[in-house]
Amino acid sequence: MKPVLASFVGLFLAASIAQAAPPKLPDGVEAKFDIEYARPDDKPQLLDVYWPKDAQGKLPVIIDIHGGGWTGGSKRPAYATRFVKDGYAVVSVEYRFSQVAPFPAQIDDCKAAVRWTRAHAAEFHLDPDHIGAWGDSAGGHLVALLGTSADSKELEGEEGNPGISSRVQAVCDCYGPADFLTFQSQQNPDVKVPADDARSALSKLLGGPIPQKKELAAQASPVTYVSKDSAPFLILQGDKDPLVPPAQSQELYERLQKSGVEAELFIVKGGGHGFGRRPDLDVKTREFFDKHLKSQNATGK
Repeated sequence: MKPVLASFVGLFLAASIAQAAPPKLPDGVEAKFDIEYARPDDKPQLLDVYWPKDAQGKLPVIIDIHGGGWTGGSKRPAYATRFVKDGYAVVSVEYRFSQVAPFPAQIDDCKAAVRWTRAHAAEFHLDPDHIGAWGDSAGGHLVALLGTSADSKELEGEEGNPGISSRVQAVCDCYGPADFLTFQSQQNPDVKVPADDARSALSKLLGGPIPQKKELAAQASPVTYVSKDSAPFLILQGDKDPLVPPAQSQELYERLQKSGVEAELFIVKGGGHGFGRRPDLDVKTREFFDKHLKSQNATGK
């Protein structure tokens, strides 16, 4: 079956996979694995921390949020670890899947991970004032929420270091959904299971079909929270993506621009859902984080 015709239940490579074993670390990289950052419903949520060996001073941080349709995926391997050699620490996060708990459990966990990062900054040589976030697909949706909803109490959750800021200073969103209320109208008509079908990944995330969960769908949409205080964004989107309509990234980009937020939308010509390893996109992503997390002009807002 062609990718465009694939069931929306399988959105964002959603097949659940087992937690990957700790990777063999490259020279010059240290790590600590499976650290508990929160315990919602008495179940530990874990993260991994990577940092340059012999690091001195405070390291800017990239929070890595994996994709998987909110139903699967793993914090290992973490895409952003390729930037450790460039002087970044990376915090790779697991979060509750939709079959375990519906939205907002996923963003509650991600925000708890950001708070943990700030609370434990001194232990791992982290800079609590310069934290970015990278995510793809479902992870792109979650980092976009991190970048837009910093002051939204309804998405903050109660687990893990309450009272510490969950704000991030820069976001790289790779083909993440941005507006659940417009998603279906922008979908390819050949998609077998549309977004508002009860079997879709989006409906499962919300705990019911979107037409019955419109208020929660709006609450889960990054575009809802865009304001002048949103973090700077780099949005990467394939123009041939069969799963996330390119119009979703365009809509988020336009909202950010209208609010006066620094944002760039980079369209990958011929790109589907996921681009593979692209050295040019690695460079673009690193330069974006360098500007907002490492340069003298980085504000730490």
